Amino acid sequence: MDAEKPPYRKPVQERSRKTFNALLDAAAHLLGDVGIERISTNLICERAGMTPPAFYRYFDDKYAILHALAERFMERQNVALQAWLTNYRDAGLDVIEGKVVELIRTMHEITANEPGALWIMRALRAIPSLTPIRLFSHNYVSDLLTDMYMPYLSHVPRALVLRRTRMSVEIAYSLDEMLKEKEMDAEALFADAGHVFSAMFHYPEYIRPE
Repeated sequence: MDAEKPPYRKPVQERSRKTFNALLDAAAHLLGDVGIERISTNLICERAGMTPPAFYRYFDDKYAILHALAERFMERQNVALQAWLTNYRDAGLDVIEGKVVELIRTMHEITANEPGALWIMRALRAIPSLTPIRLFSHNYVSDLLTDMYMPYLSHVPRALVLRRTRMSVEIAYSLDEMLKEKEMDAEALFADAGHVFSAMFHYPEYIRPE
């Protein structure tokens, strides 16, 4: 997903892909157990039941496997996003506005079912080498959503729509993290998000043509 060459090597053969994915799965579960700082290549190998040479065949270091985990996580989110776009692209702005929280719920379900997802999200903000992945993904999602909105907002400058859409993407990712906090009322957060995102669809300074 990142525009630059990733610091890991994707396998081609089926047997190698199983090894690669087993290492990813082990790292994801381990990340959820020990966090970013304590995870190590040795711990990943131990959890996966593999030797260090098997690890280094595909990954340069622990940051490389975090890179791969982040891309896999965001690819799964993008599949859900594309399905949502297909369902509602031609439904009209009012319908789209009412379905944004549905998209947020879907993304939350993906995060909830992805081992180590919260730590992956934190790594994307905390580790400089992973920042380009996060920025690329957020810009990619913002562009897709803006393309969806613009046929209904042709009277509004695209730059303004894109700016607000990008802001909504940042809020959505922050919301996903908040939903992991046990003291937070999930349904109240979804309701609040509905109000916030609904406001971003309205441009009172621009009058929509009749």
